[in-house]
Parts: sequence; structure tokens; C-alpha cells
Amino acid sequence: MKITFPVLTLSRGGAQRMLAELANRLAENGHDVVILMPGDGVVEYPMRCKVVYAETGVLTESDFPYADVIVSNYYTTVSVSHKASHMGKGVHIRLALCYEPIFLPDNNQSFASYHMTQNLLVLSRWQQEIIRINHGIKGTIVPIGLNPDFRNLHVRDQTERRLVISAILRKPEGGFSGHREQEYLLQQLNLVKDIYPGVELYLIVPPGEYAGSPELQQLVANPRYHLRTPADDAELCFHYNESNIFVSSSTSDSGSLPGLEAMRCGAALVTVYSGGNMEYGRHGHNCLMSYRYEDRLALDIITLIAQKDLRLRLARRGEEDSMSFTWAKSMEIFQAELFEIMSRS
Repeated sequence: MKITFPVLTLSRGGAQRMLAELANRLAENGHDVVILMPGDGVVEYPMRCKVVYAETGVLTESDFPYADVIVSNYYTTVSVSHKASHMGKGVHIRLALCYEPIFLPDNNQSFASYHMTQNLLVLSRWQQEIIRINHGIKGTIVPIGLNPDFRNLHVRDQTERRLVISAILRKPEGGFSGHREQEYLLQQLNLVKDIYPGVELYLIVPPGEYAGSPELQQLVANPRYHLRTPADDAELCFHYNESNIFVSSSTSDSGSLPGLEAMRCGAALVTVYSGGNMEYGRHGHNCLMSYRYEDRLALDIITLIAQKDLRLRLARRGEEDSMSFTWAKSMEIFQAELFEIMSRS
């Protein structure tokens, strides 16, 4: 099958990782896969399929090769994919990696983008239901996954180590990270540090975003924090493994991959409910989860600092539960749905 993925960027991030994993695995499975990017598109993941760049910074329908399937994702890739499909360049299928209207700018445009194709794939039951209610389309769930590079290295088993609490920070400039509640996250981490000054606070930041963000760069001067800028999955895995507790404050995630990655690496997860993290997280079973209005992120962290047995039990169960999430499984579900949609077209 010939498959075209129009993609704006493959910089470090959960949504981009899923696109890279699916595209690579489909190519390895014998499909002719093309990643179509704007002329200024960034690729930070190793790609094992063809990557084609348009002549300009904006994709047009004429840039699309002829294929069996076009898989759009972010809302700005939908309209041009729709036009290319009407030119006979492939059946248009949308893989919605987030539900943009509830947290991103230009929600009038992103909302309308869900009316361009009924062929829809989503990441979670939460996202599936929101779109069904708002647009009348019930998407098929393709779950997030993990690759074997993420594993428990048992680094934290060493004695004489300070307890480490970590979280991921993204570039706040640009209006794309409001749903991550990063100011609230830092406030809650500071409360914990005030009560337990001996703990270490590690902030994990994609290096490209750190280089382009004055706000993130200012954190280096704050003695409360240790910044980590992992260049690849091996370094990211190690930083998860340094962590006794991993914290997530996002209130809107269709997949919420970092929490699952941290679980796989053996960290205990403290998280705010974000919708998609209910696919793997269960409060009191494999994590501590709260709604944002409860304002108890710091309290849950403090609970796991004070109760080591609970922390270890949640971490152990989280690691076990994460084993059912693999990119191989995600690709098989995705591929089967492509064949199903093609058979109806």
C-alpha cells in the first residue's frame, strides 16, 4: 500500500513520536510510505521511510504524490489532504493525535476540520467520545505504544541517592502549552521542595525547545531545579530511570505518552487527569491521579515521598501494566483499519 503522511514537524514530542513510529513500522512491514513535509520541516527522529520536502514552507495539494491513502493529523494538514484526495491522490484518513479545539488557538478552524472526513482514528476513549458528541463521528482507537528502548535500568536501586522528582517542561512561548499547566506544575514542585528540601527536582526539556525559549533558559539560574535536555531516547530513558516520582500536570492529552514512558522505566506516576491518561492510569492502583480542581498535585507527591511502600507498589504495578502498550501492537491496529477503510472506498 502507498501511504502519504503530510507532517508539519517531527521534532521531539509525543504526537510526533507516534507518527514516526507508525511510519517506520509500516515501511518495515513492506508498505511504500512517504513523509511529506514543508520545506522548513524539522526531523529529530530517525526515519526509515522516504521523507519528501515541499518547495515552500506551506504544503499544497500539488505537493502530494499519488498514493492509496493520505493520513492527515494536525488540523492544518486536513484541508490540504482533503483537496489532494479529491484530486485522486489517495483516500483521506485522519489520525487525530489531539483534539485541538479545546486548548489551541484558532479553534474555529480546528473545529471545522473535523467535518472534512468520516475516516477517523483517535488515541483514547476520552478523545473518541468528545469527537462523537461534537461532530457525530466515532473514530477507531489506535493506542499509544512504547518501544524496548524504554525499560527499567534499576538505577534508583542504588543506595545513598537523594529522592528525585522529575517532570517534562515544554516551550511556553507561542501559545501551544497552556493545557500543560506548567506554572501550576512549578508552583506545586516548589511547595514540595519547601517541605522536603532534600529532594531533587529534575526538569526534562527537549533540547530544541530549550534553545528557542528564553523562559526555559531562565530556569537554569534557579537553584531549585536541575535541567535535563536529552538528545535521544537513550538519554530520555536514563532520566526517567533517575526519577523516583514522575509528575504530569497536563489537563488535556489524547494519549499522554510521557507518563506511560516513565511507568515503563520504573518511576511512580503522580498526574493530573488529562483524559487520555485513563487508558493506562488508575488512581491508587498504578499511579496517583487527581482532577485539576482538586489542587492536590503537591499533596500526592508528598504522599509518595512519605510512604515509600506505596511509592514502590505503584511503580511496580505501573511498570507491569505498561507492558501491554507496544508500538508493534499500535501499528497492527492502524494497518488493519487502513485496510478496512480501503475495502469500503
